[in-house]
Amino acid sequence: MTNNNISKNGFSVGNRPVEAIVTQQAGPSRYCYLIAGTHGDEPEGIYVLEQIMHWLKNNEADLPMVIIPVLNPDGYAAETRVNANGVDLNRNLPASNWTRQKREDKYSPGSHPASEPENQFLISLFEQYPPGFIISFHSWKPMLNSNGSCEEVLQLLHQENDYPIVRDEIADHPTPGSLGSYACEKLGIPVLTYECPVQDDEQSINSIWQKNESALIKLMQSDLISQLL
Repeated sequence: MTNNNISKNGFSVGNRPVEAIVTQQAGPSRYCYLIAGTHGDEPEGIYVLEQIMHWLKNNEADLPMVIIPVLNPDGYAAETRVNANGVDLNRNLPASNWTRQKREDKYSPGSHPASEPENQFLISLFEQYPPGFIISFHSWKPMLNSNGSCEEVLQLLHQENDYPIVRDEIADHPTPGSLGSYACEKLGIPVLTYECPVQDDEQSINSIWQKNESALIKLMQSDLISQLL
């Protein structure tokens, strides 16, 4: 990242800032989005994106990017999956499969699609800085879950970290109103939901980054993302 970056701020339900860092804002027609903290109780994905940002400060990556370090700052502060309205931001986007039904409270979709200010800000960014590819960092069980076609990206990452590749919706885990569903369907672009493992007694948050460092830096140094933009 360079000194020419600009910062755009939205606000959460609790009036916390939702920061977006935009690089190369003049000229490119489409951007690569890097997003973490959609679920506030997934610090592993947030940490991994923080480390990518540290790397980008000292290394040039010739990519127009929009980086959102924490989409759900209220949930992050409270260590909850949902935002301060009790809504799962990854079930609240206006995809055709959005539904009021929920399997559990933690998957609450909100009163209507894009009801939440965090997602309203995200959609406004999409309108101002059109995405060509999105990587959304989460933590659950390690996998590379893609909506839309980004096969070469998947293969590069898989070769480095050996995470399973899962295409489209995860079996037995429906995600109506998710970012993957919305952006693939409405914007016509691929989305990679990058699921990191959850830290435990056997692996620290730093070891999760070390497992993924080579994969993600090689991706940043390659031209695979630019081919999608």
